[in-house]
Amino acid sequence: MADKSFDLIVIGAGPGGYVAAIRGAQLGMKVCIVERENLGGICLNWGCIPTKALLRSSEVFHLMHRAKEFGLKADGISYDLDAVVKRSRKVAGQLSGGIGHLMKKNKITVVMGEATIPAKGKVSVITDKGTEDLTAKNIVLATGARARELPGLEADGKLVWTYRHALQPVHMPKKLLVIGSGAIGIEFASFYNTLGADTTVVEVMDRVLPVEDEEISAFAKKSFEKQGMKIMQKAMVKKLNRAGDKVTAHIEVGGKTETHEFDTVISAVGIVGNVENLGLEELGVKIDRTHVVTDEYCRTGIDGLYAIGDIAGAPWLAHKASHEGVMVAELIAGKHAHPVKPESIAGCTYCHPQVASVGYTEAKAKELGFEIKVGRFPFIGNGKAIALGEESGMIKTIFDAKTGELLGAHMIGAEVTELIQGYVVGRQLETTEEDLMNTVFPHPTLSEMMHESVLDAYGKVIHM
Repeated sequence: MADKSFDLIVIGAGPGGYVAAIRGAQLGMKVCIVERENLGGICLNWGCIPTKALLRSSEVFHLMHRAKEFGLKADGISYDLDAVVKRSRKVAGQLSGGIGHLMKKNKITVVMGEATIPAKGKVSVITDKGTEDLTAKNIVLATGARARELPGLEADGKLVWTYRHALQPVHMPKKLLVIGSGAIGIEFASFYNTLGADTTVVEVMDRVLPVEDEEISAFAKKSFEKQGMKIMQKAMVKKLNRAGDKVTAHIEVGGKTETHEFDTVISAVGIVGNVENLGLEELGVKIDRTHVVTDEYCRTGIDGLYAIGDIAGAPWLAHKASHEGVMVAELIAGKHAHPVKPESIAGCTYCHPQVASVGYTEAKAKELGFEIKVGRFPFIGNGKAIALGEESGMIKTIFDAKTGELLGAHMIGAEVTELIQGYVVGRQLETTEEDLMNTVFPHPTLSEMMHESVLDAYGKVIHM
């Protein structure tokens, strides 16, 4: 390559890295991005996008079985798992290719290979053609994260899977164990359970989806169990014995160890940051439990070196990474940058039913000393939800009783991952209960429940 000196080098082309590169280019910088595998990173290729494609297929499959409820006839309903996976991979490939187009459009130099930072302002990349030595005043680390593997529970791709294996299954599980009930675990449990797998979920915490509000977690557990899932809470998988085409799981629950046999195990016990082999320790970068320590502006403490996205710690969400990418590019360009407020970032889980939230849970708000008002509204009270045949769900809102500030919003039910952004905007604009009450929500829509939940918090609910 001719050019080896840049204003900005981004290491990692996931949703944080490629967005940082584009924004930097828009602001007039000469930008290079380094990626070792696929443009779009884990999110577009092995995470957010392909999982949603799989879940869409299972959702349609579920609806086909409900055809009679809608006055329709559908006989001989079945699925072709290879075709389902093929569609998912096609969607991922299409979007990854789109990132390549965006790089060209914004005149960003793309280097495919493994990057290290041998010294401040220098990046060395091992490519299939040799080593490229690059320089830049500013470097952004956006190397993301990978699945955490616990001793004795390591994936083998045949009987024990990580999310990557689950996206390209070598077989359809008949009896499935999912270890971990966070977003990744529950989404795969939902997908395979809907397609007919006898599914058991083991969660070490006292409830499924443990980061969510307790009421939402309890609602979700009942919904999952109604669909046939087995949920084991306050339980831990201590050992997996693999023999032939079976896995015997030793599960500790209630002080006793039980053994259960499965043909497939998906391990979804968290992630670890990709901080190795970059030369960070030699540069003096502080690393805490596989994540780079930064300030609110993603600065590492080393002049000109920033870290964004999953490598910089929780929340491990693509949209958080993208916002940080824009913020850092604008900070480098001397613009007024807006740091991320973790409590104003929505979390979405695309299981059935969907779960979405933003802000504080009821328990957290109380722990922080707020005097609160809480509103709730059920899907069964909404005309659009009934017309859709989606009467199961609820919306919960939490307000500061003294100021009317929206402290948190928590939802479970159909399409709540699309609804939550209304409350996200509300928090960003420092909306009060009065603003939301005086807003006219269109009818008939699911969004009317958002209004009713606010009204309920103040004793003014109409349709309940």
